[in-house]
Amino acid sequence: MEFIELRDIYKTYHLGEIDVPVLKGISLTVSQGEFVALMGTSGSGKTTLMNILGCLDRPSSGEFWLDGQDVVALSADEWAQLRNQKIGFVFQTFNLLPRTSALENVTMPLSYTAAHLSDQEARQRAEDLLHRVGLGERLDHEPSQLSGGQQQRVAIARALINNPSILFADEPTGNLDSKTSEEVLDLFRKLNEEEGVTIILVTHDANVARCAKRIIRITDGMVEAEEPQALAAPGGQVGASLSAGSEVVTKLRSGLAALRVQWMVRTALHGLRRNVMRAALTTLGIVIGVAAVIAMMEIGNGSSSAIQATIASMGANNLIILPGTASSGGVSFGGGSNKTLTPQDADAILAECPAVRGSVPIVRARTQVIYGNRNWVPSFIYGTTPDWLEVREWGLAEGDMFTERDVRNASKVCVLGQRLVRELFQGENPIGKEVRVKNVSFRVVGVLNAKGANMMGMDQDDVLLAPWTTIKFRVTGSSAETGNQSAATATSGSTSTTVNSLNQIYPNAQNQLYPLPSATQAADTPQPVRFINVDQILTAGKSTQAIPAAVTQITQLLRERHRIGPGEADDFNIRDMTEMTKALSSTGTMMTKLLLAVALISLLVGGVGIMNIMLVSVTERTREIGLRMAVGAWSRDILQQFLAESVILCFCGGLVGILVGRGISILVRILLKWPTELSIGAIVAAFAVSVTVGIVFGFYPAWKASRLDPIIALRYE
Repeated sequence: MEFIELRDIYKTYHLGEIDVPVLKGISLTVSQGEFVALMGTSGSGKTTLMNILGCLDRPSSGEFWLDGQDVVALSADEWAQLRNQKIGFVFQTFNLLPRTSALENVTMPLSYTAAHLSDQEARQRAEDLLHRVGLGERLDHEPSQLSGGQQQRVAIARALINNPSILFADEPTGNLDSKTSEEVLDLFRKLNEEEGVTIILVTHDANVARCAKRIIRITDGMVEAEEPQALAAPGGQVGASLSAGSEVVTKLRSGLAALRVQWMVRTALHGLRRNVMRAALTTLGIVIGVAAVIAMMEIGNGSSSAIQATIASMGANNLIILPGTASSGGVSFGGGSNKTLTPQDADAILAECPAVRGSVPIVRARTQVIYGNRNWVPSFIYGTTPDWLEVREWGLAEGDMFTERDVRNASKVCVLGQRLVRELFQGENPIGKEVRVKNVSFRVVGVLNAKGANMMGMDQDDVLLAPWTTIKFRVTGSSAETGNQSAATATSGSTSTTVNSLNQIYPNAQNQLYPLPSATQAADTPQPVRFINVDQILTAGKSTQAIPAAVTQITQLLRERHRIGPGEADDFNIRDMTEMTKALSSTGTMMTKLLLAVALISLLVGGVGIMNIMLVSVTERTREIGLRMAVGAWSRDILQQFLAESVILCFCGGLVGILVGRGISILVRILLKWPTELSIGAIVAAFAVSVTVGIVFGFYPAWKASRLDPIIALRYE
């Protein structure tokens, strides 16, 4: 069988409703190692015939066999593989990639070959070919720096890089002067005679056709005449070896996916490098979008954290445990009348409830605080422990907090809020001064930081803190059996005649056996008691999210400690600020989401810019796409190349956007004093979205490029 065999080939172009027949039943054969010239006038169909022979165009009908293979039955990708393995093209207009060196132009077909070479091997092969065609000193020159003859030599070297069995040359001397034309034709003769390359040369010049050993004249789409066939040139080893190894090459192509990815990325980078400014401007939209997402999220998270901290400092993470209600004969005695909470309950809650980070007992009082000739009734007088500051997340402006030793000894020391300091001391330093609370002198050891109003609108700075033992046993005068201390204080007699006592266990009982001790004797010799209750217990959850778990744990613990059986009502109440916290937190979350939505819009705009530029790039590079397909690129190769360019643009834009976004966040924190918070999730999400944008918005232009017909793309102007 002949190397090339055509049987009754027809080709008709359909221009709207008009059919234009170009080839009209051509049949011919070409042996391996021949040098054939297809000669004819313009419009005779010789270029169309060459395109069919070179597997760039399909015939409308007829049979085409190449090296024993039915070419017409092959798919487009199989045609691309055939072009890459056995066919080389030398075009009249050279079709070199602009802004690309001669060396890179020559190595370009190796991007699509199955037997991938290393970078060093590919460069060495290209350098050898360029030296053979006389361009050893022009390796790094771009097409604009080469003459017409030199560009044609680069095109010839590119056609030979894959050791093709057959070389097609379409008017290879049409744009060259006579001397350069002779040099190019002489090179063709050497390739045919010395290496056995089959050459089919298309020309309308009789002088050029005479260099061939066989001339086929085409007139009006038919073979008009054919000169007697000359003897085939010796050799033929190149084509034979390639034909024998075609199956091996096919297997290699599927087994070198990793190398294909490497070449694909390199090809995409070369494409982007040819227009660096446009690539940089294209990524600008992604940079702005990613930077906006990160900056907005970090500012939003910082604001949300600041709001959470403010809410927490106002007591939103606190739980207040109150004693239950006592009743008798159907009469309820009101909240707090059931004396069930003890300081030991507070200690147990802290020790056994994992969701609780702090717990303190509180004894309340309501009375005058006197300093000199000034007095004030604070909103809150709390007897507690030193941990109260940690539970309330409250610091000291000056001085120190009283200690656990002061609590054990019922020491007469106190810490004042800012409002109380202003009202009583009016500019004086209160540290070390003494104030009177219900005729009990307290030494001021510390002053709280300013806190402001709480969520209920009450002034938190209007407060006095003291050891709970001191408030309970020295100020309110309550013992184990007295009810609500605040109520007792409000209904007690004149404070000037009452002496505080610790041993009034049964205040209404009259002892008939022993004389009653005087008030002074009772105060000096307090008797121990078995049960000491407190007005409430203040606890703090580890976080706002931990509040429900803390409530459950505290409830289970107190029911166990108070020996409350199944089905019995609790003898305590737990109050929290969950709903108010949710309302305030939801506001911050809504603002963060709003900022994120605005930022994502800018990222979307950047994606549209990517698609727009890639569509323009496909249009501008249509001839390049056709050239890549002509040298063996599959449709998927073109798709992957343009998709890779889009993803690389977004990848680089994402990296730069992360740096810019972090920089904006830092500047906002430094210059504007706004709270910001590093968000790893936002960085990862923004980067992932930017790459996804590259894939989504780059796919259509890449798909459009991969669907181009190579012959139409090569003719694009």
